[in-house]
Amino acid sequence: MADDLYGAIVIRGARENNLKNVSLDIPKRQITVFTGVSGSGKSSLVFGTIAAESQRLINETYPAFVQQFMPHYGQPDADQLENISAAIIVDQQRLGGNSRSTVATVTDAAQMLRVLFSRLGEPRLGPPGLYSYNDPRGMCPDCEGIGQVAAMDMSAVIDETRSLNQGALLPKDFAVDGWYWEIYANSGLFDLDKPISQYSPEERENLFHLDDGRKIKVGKIGLTYEGVVTKLKKGLGSKDPESLQPHVLREYEKIFTRATCPACHGTRLNAGARESRINGKSIAELSAMQVSDLALFIRAIQAPQVGPMLGALALRLENLVTIGLGYLSLDRESSTLSGGESQRVKMVRHLGSSLTDITYVFDEPSVGLHPHDVGSLATLMTQLRDKGNTVLLVEHKPDMIAIADHVVDMGPLAGSRGGEVVYEGDFAGLLTSGTLTGNHMRKHQKIKDKVRKPEGDALRIEHATLNNLRDVSVSIPRGVLTAVTGVAGSGKSSLIQGCLPLAYPDTIIIDQNLARGSRRSNTATYTGILDAVRKAFAKANGVEASLFSANSKGACPDCNGLGVIFTDLAHLDPMVTTCETCEGKRFLPEVLEHALRGKSIADVYEMSIEDAAGFFTEAAIAKILKGLVDVGLGYLTLGQPLSTLSGGERQRLKLAAELGKQGNIYVLDEPTTGLHMNDVDTLIGLFDRLVDAGSTVIVIEHNLDVISRADWVVDLGPGAGHDGGTVQFEGVPADLAKAKGALTGQYLAQRNGAPGNNPLP
Repeated sequence: MADDLYGAIVIRGARENNLKNVSLDIPKRQITVFTGVSGSGKSSLVFGTIAAESQRLINETYPAFVQQFMPHYGQPDADQLENISAAIIVDQQRLGGNSRSTVATVTDAAQMLRVLFSRLGEPRLGPPGLYSYNDPRGMCPDCEGIGQVAAMDMSAVIDETRSLNQGALLPKDFAVDGWYWEIYANSGLFDLDKPISQYSPEERENLFHLDDGRKIKVGKIGLTYEGVVTKLKKGLGSKDPESLQPHVLREYEKIFTRATCPACHGTRLNAGARESRINGKSIAELSAMQVSDLALFIRAIQAPQVGPMLGALALRLENLVTIGLGYLSLDRESSTLSGGESQRVKMVRHLGSSLTDITYVFDEPSVGLHPHDVGSLATLMTQLRDKGNTVLLVEHKPDMIAIADHVVDMGPLAGSRGGEVVYEGDFAGLLTSGTLTGNHMRKHQKIKDKVRKPEGDALRIEHATLNNLRDVSVSIPRGVLTAVTGVAGSGKSSLIQGCLPLAYPDTIIIDQNLARGSRRSNTATYTGILDAVRKAFAKANGVEASLFSANSKGACPDCNGLGVIFTDLAHLDPMVTTCETCEGKRFLPEVLEHALRGKSIADVYEMSIEDAAGFFTEAAIAKILKGLVDVGLGYLTLGQPLSTLSGGERQRLKLAAELGKQGNIYVLDEPTTGLHMNDVDTLIGLFDRLVDAGSTVIVIEHNLDVISRADWVVDLGPGAGHDGGTVQFEGVPADLAKAKGALTGQYLAQRNGAPGNNPLP
């Protein structure tokens, strides 16, 4: 603990979420790692308290006009927060954006490349904007810089066996007696009772493509005639699917598919931008290169007049390689990146920065990294610290915890049973602290020596070439737990999430995405237990079940059953306040008088899943709650909004719905994301239960404990991108640990006692 006044971040009486009056001093200019089980309060302390207060104070220094464009933070619930420096938050929030947002635009590499081409490209076009697909001067005119065009499925547009009167036009906006239908019916061009299949070529052309500006009188209004295909392409087909409302998107997806633009071949650029080259390569070709190759290409350019720009671009690309993202290309759409990839892409902006005395806040930056890459990441963290910065990490991986100068272990458990500091001190002290984290640091799952025998025919993937896969053929045994391993970008997801479902359409992929839902979407609504809860309350009190719905009769009229009021502040973010009428309880006072075994419906919303599992005796409710507890989500409350859940929590929420089912093929992509070592042990037990119940479970994983307990392993590599895409090993974990050349096997062997570079004592 620092002696000088400004040598530590001072926190007194922090009560954000489940924190129980937490007080501690966090040393500055050091690496502090926050550990503890999921839901113990780590994020509430680091992000909800420290980072939120830093951002709030910084934002308040800007004029109101500027503040309207910045995120807004409430004041954290704490008695005292002092000596907080400017914080840079690098979280796992996926990079959104539309199809125009790419790795190049997010990292600013796009702008650097355009400047280089404006100076060095031959033929020279002039300003950088002429090389941009987001600029009308540089974009392909056919696809407007998207790289894809809408292709129409005519079977979803027309039923050739019907007449216009019988509803031959299938899009809902063209239904019989609708406005669009009336245009065709009143045009005088068609026999309304003749099936479309009997139309002459001229009639078909008129129905589908006629666009001569003629007016058709519908009632008292003159409307412009456009053929069905023309009208759809100009209207729905011209929209960016990502901008459409869900009900419109469903209609779009029935009619249109996205195909590579034939004019620009998916490069998004016009002919002039595609023809300008540096050392024989166009800007489109450079953007499609693997980043590790592009870095070498940029370093090889001899152009002293733009030397600083070349150096800056090469360094940014090399930083992407250093943090394990060398397999990406700059034209990769940002919306396709995982949470871990998104976080590391954001990190690139800060590597090599000259700023000091900054607080960097990272949310499990090792997510998605193979053990081989974790060492490089740890080096970057220490470099940030050594430049005079404060580094705060929320982490679960032992190798990342080991680099800490200071450790804050939260717990002892999750939710209402957490929220306390159970250990604070150096790494060596953590190992003997007796906390869950301390106990697990030296303990790990042993490699399984007795593996399950496969059942039935194996799952076969033949000659897979998706993305970077190189004619891969593998057999995955049924009825066992299989781990698919390899460095990030080696082809794991392409093989298992891309190719396996094509061969076996019944495969159930449990990923980390949930439907967005509304402000009312919460744990209870997603799992479907609310209907049974309402019925239980209704039966116990002899009243209608709808009284206990926050969307119906019993809801507080002032907040409409939300429990909070959203106040529109024009150019600022909406202000969220607890409803004064119901005090956040969501329901009318008379509804709250009805009780089920002494608890009101509002009490149920506030219950943790673990407490609810002990409260509800109703079979339908108890079964679902038990499943949620089994997947390690007992600390969530029933009323917790889905928008507050992490990717790992969302995945486990989906997994809970699958428990008890038999004979399915399940694929999970890094299910240990965000999990403490203790929770990983629980998850492994859950996989065992699924397999023992007759299912086939396939996990894409880096976690060595999960790999150790698998029955079968498929290791891809040897590297990432074009250096990967081949099978390095197929077999049982014990043999993987002995396999020469398999990178994963080397780390598995080190973890289980073989000589190696294991940083843990």
